[in-house]
Amino acid sequence: MRILIVDDQRLMREGLATIIGLETGMEVIGTATDGRDAYSQVVEKRPDVVLMDIRMPGMDGVEGAELILKHFPDTKVLILTTFDDAELILRVLETGVHGYLLKDLPAEAIVSAVQTVHNGGTVLQPEITDVLLKEMKKMSAWNPDKAHPLSNDAPEGLTALTDREKEILALLGQGFNNKEIAETLTITEGTVKNHVSNLIAKLGLRDRTQAALFSVRYSI
Repeated sequence: MRILIVDDQRLMREGLATIIGLETGMEVIGTATDGRDAYSQVVEKRPDVVLMDIRMPGMDGVEGAELILKHFPDTKVLILTTFDDAELILRVLETGVHGYLLKDLPAEAIVSAVQTVHNGGTVLQPEITDVLLKEMKKMSAWNPDKAHPLSNDAPEGLTALTDREKEILALLGQGFNNKEIAETLTITEGTVKNHVSNLIAKLGLRDRTQAALFSVRYSI
């Protein structure tokens, strides 16, 4: 697994590189100082996973993630930051990133999250989920018509899902990858993959990250 670390703080970059570099099967192929630098290195080095901060001088992590995923959609982008602002979380998740973590996590949790997104999962730290749910409740109270900005016809799309698809959507919102969903529901990974594709199509979403965000927004 080839990993690029993006952070404007040298100590953080070097610390993460040391921690991840000690893991079997993980190789830090470079570090970057902002979103534009990250994109340039993705073009050159083609990492599997980009571990990226949000608030950086120059191009921030939101713009950097959007640029990377637009041109390299197979690259996994995992946000690691100190900021838990709901608006910022929503902005970056809607670029299609594969997870959002806070820097106060223990090292082993960060390593596990990198492995999860590399294997196709989505990582939303419980504290981040709580922030999003609180924000959705506020939005609903302030303006019910705008409570669910992801999709104007979300209720109709949700009713089109089968019970099994709703189960899988709920697990996506908890950050499960296909293998973990298969083990939880005692079905094959191939069946999970088909259900995920179907529910994404029915909801009019772009990918499984948006599906996970949808699950959080609608408290599936």
